[in-house]
Amino acid sequence: MRLLCLIAAVAATAFACAACKPQTAPSRAAGMAMVQTIPLEGVSGRIDHMAADVKGQRLFVAAIGSGSVEVIDLAAGKRTARIKGLKEPQGIAFLPDLNRLVVACAGDGTVRFYDGQTFQPVRTVDLKSDADNVRYDPAARRVYVGYGSGAIAAIDAETGAVVADIRLKGHPESLQLERNGKRLFVNVPTAGHVAVIDREKAAVIAAWPVKIAQANFAMALDETHGRLFVGCRQPARLVVMNTESGETVADLACAGDTDDIFFDAAARRIYLSGGLGRLDVFDQTDANHYALAGDIETALGARTSLFVPELGRLYVAVPSLLFGKAEIRVFKTM
Repeated sequence: MRLLCLIAAVAATAFACAACKPQTAPSRAAGMAMVQTIPLEGVSGRIDHMAADVKGQRLFVAAIGSGSVEVIDLAAGKRTARIKGLKEPQGIAFLPDLNRLVVACAGDGTVRFYDGQTFQPVRTVDLKSDADNVRYDPAARRVYVGYGSGAIAAIDAETGAVVADIRLKGHPESLQLERNGKRLFVNVPTAGHVAVIDREKAAVIAAWPVKIAQANFAMALDETHGRLFVGCRQPARLVVMNTESGETVADLACAGDTDDIFFDAAARRIYLSGGLGRLDVFDQTDANHYALAGDIETALGARTSLFVPELGRLYVAVPSLLFGKAEIRVFKTM
């Protein structure tokens, strides 16, 4: 995974050289308006995933290139704290019921739990290798982390005990949990499939091939309509799968080098961010039909994002590539 990330970063830099100037986003397009930019002074290199504390109005940003987590006060529109000295922080989650911040680090394979107010370390779980995407099941109080050459660790959020270790056919990328069911869907790009895990059995119960394209990294879930949205990079396609059968019901061209997808259930829209400098917005007509509503120019390398439905905001992470400075671009959904 790190090799793929490096290749993508080099490609993004090459595009930046060709452009010879920073790119900026239009203020309004595709039913969205950019309403704010939040600077991230001192943050260099690639930015990975983000998490939000809705009640506390905070955004947490995994700055993998700087080895830090940036804490942003959303009401004030500025950074208020940093957690430093991390080895390639990638996945991140905020646990509101426990007031804990969880950070997964690729460089040393650790999953680090912090107090949600003081950011003092609470505990560290050592998974040995390439800890990546993080998801939280508040009902079971379990944290799921993809890691290593192919595994998902289920961690007790209160004790830090690894209560299950589920083996996969390759390193896992994005994962999504059913809120009204017991399944966990996992992108396994090197195997070219989506692994379906029964969380109660802690076992893989199906593997759905992604036949349309390769490098399936990003993922979102529409649980109401039983649809899984899979973002692929080779070629750049948005693949829609039926969550009962694994059948592909639709696929569309999308922004290149995607790393995050979100489904806006209220608006019935999909937001997909791509590292080649574009944010795509797709409309859902029905469970099997989708159309590109519009696309927004962002910035080279801006492939990670976070949609927070409670705030009606989409946050796009912009790294500092040659001519630009790192920042978070805030889009209001309409």
